[in-house]
Amino acid sequence: MEYGYARCSTNESKQDINRQKRELKNMGIKEDNIFFEYESGTKDDRKELNHLMQIARPGDSITSLEVSRLTRSTQKLCEIIKEVQDKQIKLVIAGSITIDCSPGKELDAISKGMMLMWGVFAELERDIITARIKSGMINAKAKGVKLGRPKTTIETLPYNFLRYYPMFQNGSINLSELSRLSGISRPTLYKYLKIVEGK
Repeated sequence: MEYGYARCSTNESKQDINRQKRELKNMGIKEDNIFFEYESGTKDDRKELNHLMQIARPGDSITSLEVSRLTRSTQKLCEIIKEVQDKQIKLVIAGSITIDCSPGKELDAISKGMMLMWGVFAELERDIITARIKSGMINAKAKGVKLGRPKTTIETLPYNFLRYYPMFQNGSINLSELSRLSGISRPTLYKYLKIVEGK
């Protein structure tokens, strides 16, 4: 079975995950086999990635467009590579690196080294971005700019939630399906439901 994994750090109102999904589909991966989520690349416990790794069987393949989509932590990347070895699956980074640990195949040291090198770059990029954000926040605070997330209102609810909410409202789908279809976590869904229901 061929699976795909896509990730964005922030929700669909700020980042569009559909480009990743389109590219994965163009590579021949069925839409139902593409797992996606809006989570930080530094977060270890990611629901969809964990689920994907759990259902993968020997000989299956998992494709992601970039190492940074899998993780921005070299430690977590080492854990993923170990799990790929243990489960005897194939990990593909589109157009660059393939680690093939399918039954009867051994981990190629050069491919592993390349994967880890890209992982170091992904972590370095994250650290640079974090440093820039902190510097920008300090400067903004010094200028008297009010920091923090803007309050979510019914007018600013994301499109994906509004698209599938009527189906949830009429009972066509349950809360879990609404979460999966809209790509929104349960806690965020509860927050949006309170807003749209005026509670």
